[in-house]
Amino acid sequence: MIELNKKSTIVELKNKEKSSETSGQNSSQKKQSSSASRPKVVDAKVYKVKSAFVKNSVFITLSYVNTESGRRPIEIFINSKDLNRAPEYVVLTRLISAIFRRATDPMFILEELHGIHDPNGGSFKEGRYYHSFYAEVAETIEQFFFDVGITSKEDSKKDKEQLDQIPNEEMPELVEKAAETLLNNDSMNLEFKICPSCSSKSLKTENGCDSCMECGYSKCDK
Repeated sequence: MIELNKKSTIVELKNKEKSSETSGQNSSQKKQSSSASRPKVVDAKVYKVKSAFVKNSVFITLSYVNTESGRRPIEIFINSKDLNRAPEYVVLTRLISAIFRRATDPMFILEELHGIHDPNGGSFKEGRYYHSFYAEVAETIEQFFFDVGITSKEDSKKDKEQLDQIPNEEMPELVEKAAETLLNNDSMNLEFKICPSCSSKSLKTENGCDSCMECGYSKCDK
């Protein structure tokens, strides 16, 4: 009976040692997998965006990693002096970063951001029309994809050429209605933009500086 008890205790100790070894291996494997998904050091690019939809300039930081399937984005950060919109930027960056890490093709986020419309109207910038601040974020992300080689400009040119070949009759009804309202509405002043301070369509560009005709806001005074 004494020998059996000794053997049983020895077996129990061996089982405990095996379980501790397996748990240690599992924890090390988890650490390796987590470190592989997000390295400690990543390459990044910072873009400064001056938007008519926000008061202060916005700095957008985008990082990427090199994987077996190719280079892909992993994180985005948006920083600004405007603390009132800080929670909005945190939510936006966390959602986009989650899509970058888990989605197989994160390009669809660009279409979703371009589809968001500002209730106060859009704005022209460097010859392009933006529906909202989120559209400018999408434009920055797309430029980042070009700069780091995630996508090529040849692919985007082919897509634009295919869109140009489509006749106006086959375009969506919303685009046609928007074009008609812009051309036929004489009361709309196309020279003015939305002021980020008073939210009125009274922001005019003079001598390369945006100034509001109602509240006196000026972008060059910053």
